[in-house]
Amino acid sequence: MSFIGISGMQYSGASLAHHRILLAEDSNVFTSMISTRLKELFGIEVEVCRSFQELEEAYDQSSDPVTLAISNINLPGAENGEALNYLIDFSVPTIVFTGTFHQQMRDELLSKEVVDYIIKDSVFAVDMLAESVCRFLTNHRHHVLIVDDSPTARALLTTRLKRYNFRVSTADSGAAALSILKANPDIGLMVTDYNMPDIDGFELTRRIRTSIGSHQLRIIGVSSSTDRLLSARFLKAGGNDFMLRPFIDEEFYCRVNQNLDTLMQIKQAHAHRAGEGKP
Repeated sequence: MSFIGISGMQYSGASLAHHRILLAEDSNVFTSMISTRLKELFGIEVEVCRSFQELEEAYDQSSDPVTLAISNINLPGAENGEALNYLIDFSVPTIVFTGTFHQQMRDELLSKEVVDYIIKDSVFAVDMLAESVCRFLTNHRHHVLIVDDSPTARALLTTRLKRYNFRVSTADSGAAALSILKANPDIGLMVTDYNMPDIDGFELTRRIRTSIGSHQLRIIGVSSSTDRLLSARFLKAGGNDFMLRPFIDEEFYCRVNQNLDTLMQIKQAHAHRAGEGKP
């Protein structure tokens, strides 16, 4: 199967039909659209739950683990968000699909550590949902390295990335990062702090680029500094992107996705050229 998402994500690989996905939604229009789209794109047969009671029964009456849930915030029998809280309480990764949205709701959703939220406000909403589902189900193919001497910063980034289903390794210094990269050539993305005691982010990036190119490893630099020229220095050192702390969750995930999408496109292009016998 192959899939190209709205944002440019590309997936080619096996069917995703073996995943168990619950769809908690009472709108017949959206249940039909989502079910049809996920079936035709990924071979997934979603389990539709049109009320809170049906959601509880679907979860309780089967021993098969739920890979992912797609949930409206309000369902019959759960008009105050109980369905979402139910899924979160059972540690079910959840994408919220909602027609009601405002700043306070956004903050509440992120505090619950949902995988993503999609707003039903455009003709592309179902396609955006399909891409979000595909990303979650396939993000495990990406190995990400977090480099930061702060245990708190490492923990925060690790939690964010694992929420999206990435495989994550961490390093508390530049030297440790170099060792981990050598032992794990499958790492495709590194997120590194600038200010570290042994090797700063610039020097770490320069050393990496002597042997590992952007076609093998994407590097995002991060910093809490107010010096906006750090981004220019980092990019000139061989980095691919740069972000200032504190992060906006949606932007962070977008930038991670964009860099990994680029990496996958480069690898596919190289594989295609190799298949044609071109250097």
